[in-house]
Amino acid sequence: MTELPPLNSLRAFDAAGRRLSFRSAADELGVTQGAVAQHVRQLEAHLDLILFERVPKGLAFTSVGRSYHNRIEGIFADLRSATAELKPEPNKVVISVTPTFAAKWLIPNLPDFTVAHPDIDLRIMATERVSSFHSDGIDLAVRQGSPPFGASLDVTLLFRQSLIAVAAPQFGDMGDTPLEPDKLASMPKIHDTHDQWPSYLAHLGVQEQSPRHLRLSQTSLAVDAAIAGQGLALVSRFLVAHDLEAGRLVEVGAALDAGGSDFYVLMPRTAKNSETVINVVTWLKARSAEDN
Repeated sequence: MTELPPLNSLRAFDAAGRRLSFRSAADELGVTQGAVAQHVRQLEAHLDLILFERVPKGLAFTSVGRSYHNRIEGIFADLRSATAELKPEPNKVVISVTPTFAAKWLIPNLPDFTVAHPDIDLRIMATERVSSFHSDGIDLAVRQGSPPFGASLDVTLLFRQSLIAVAAPQFGDMGDTPLEPDKLASMPKIHDTHDQWPSYLAHLGVQEQSPRHLRLSQTSLAVDAAIAGQGLALVSRFLVAHDLEAGRLVEVGAALDAGGSDFYVLMPRTAKNSETVINVVTWLKARSAEDN
């Protein structure tokens, strides 16, 4: 097994190589110029290679020194980055949400958040994967389901799951009144991964009669397809509040309150000590109350 060089020698070589100057490297590392030069000489002796040529204006790489530094510099950059991620940033909050929640509710409401909390760096992790508070470094998560979610978590209800059928205004002659159940059952549907149409139609007392269906992997895509006039989408009311208000969509079917599938914001109990995290939760609650 190859013996690794002393870490201090590698640090000195990394700094000297980036600056091509022992003096500048010494200023960066907080040591003397002589100490940097000695560490580099120790590294060269350890490797039995010449890494730098001493020139009048400082240093120049040898060919082997340049090749070695390219590798070492990347390693030290990774170490600095990994260490920086461990250090707490008092004004940073990372929130994990689904891509649909991010696109259809959180991002449209971000201007209000920025006005209310210009000092908070809110970072959005949009993923369908269930993120880990510990390993993914997240502070908050919005989840759909029903409690309990875990004894170590504080849980706050954001939205009840109220499903509505929506479509583009130009999709047929819809007017301002909901479609009759039989008419709704016969129209083209847009399905997402939740596939709530069968239970919704059963609630209305009708069976599916449409020969045409569009199936998409995300609810946000189903909403966009509905806006484009591809059929009827079944979505949570709060996710299309902006589209309904702007007239891009109209409500064409009665609402269905789907119990046990509501939206909650989750927070580790330990995060209660963070005023910044609490401010984000407070804003989420207040803003969601306006759309409920």
